[in-house]
Amino acid sequence: MATHGKKYRAASEKLNKDVVYSFKDGLAQVKSLAFAKFDESVDVHVNLGIDPEKGEHAVRGSVVLPHSIGKKVRVIVFAKGDHAEDARAAGADFIGTEDLIEKIEGGWLDFEYAVATPDLMGMVGKLAKLLGPRGLLPNKKVGTVTFEVGPVVEDLKKGRIFFKNDKSGLVHFSIGRVSYDVAKLHQNLATFIKALSQVKPASSKGKFIQKLTVASTMGVGIHLNPDDSVSQD
Repeated sequence: MATHGKKYRAASEKLNKDVVYSFKDGLAQVKSLAFAKFDESVDVHVNLGIDPEKGEHAVRGSVVLPHSIGKKVRVIVFAKGDHAEDARAAGADFIGTEDLIEKIEGGWLDFEYAVATPDLMGMVGKLAKLLGPRGLLPNKKVGTVTFEVGPVVEDLKKGRIFFKNDKSGLVHFSIGRVSYDVAKLHQNLATFIKALSQVKPASSKGKFIQKLTVASTMGVGIHLNPDDSVSQD
């Protein structure tokens, strides 16, 4: 059985585990109880009222947070002609067709997002087994298969972040760093919860967001009131 370290136990003892905190108060607790020597990530874990074994209950979406989580992203684009020029103007890091496919088949995976125009997906499909398990394959459902490559690339470079449920019906999402002030963390969290609520499956009945927990990378989990997401001031 895994045991926690002395600092974790000390932080845990300071927390009233019977309290369900408001967003702001809970985030303040995360900051005050953080003990690692590095700037920890602040992560939210959401229990959803879905049956993850049902395909129609799958939850998938994306959001651009008010305050960037500071992660630099590299975007590649499978496009040619004018679409390739649009991608280049929007700041894409690598653009190509067969040459880019060969580079990836050779083991190069130095990017976070891939975008493709629909006419090239037959070609890009060769990479499905390689990119699919890593979540890197262009996907029409999340908007990365499109002829409008310019706006998509700009959005991704600004920090659009994708989320989806896991096999347990949970969604895990980073909203910033411990060094952020409570107001920034609160605005990011509220924005994420709003985006998550908007992709509730039509066939999912009852309360969608059932439990909400926030914690720093090394820190104690703090329960938040999932209904406290209206105000973002």
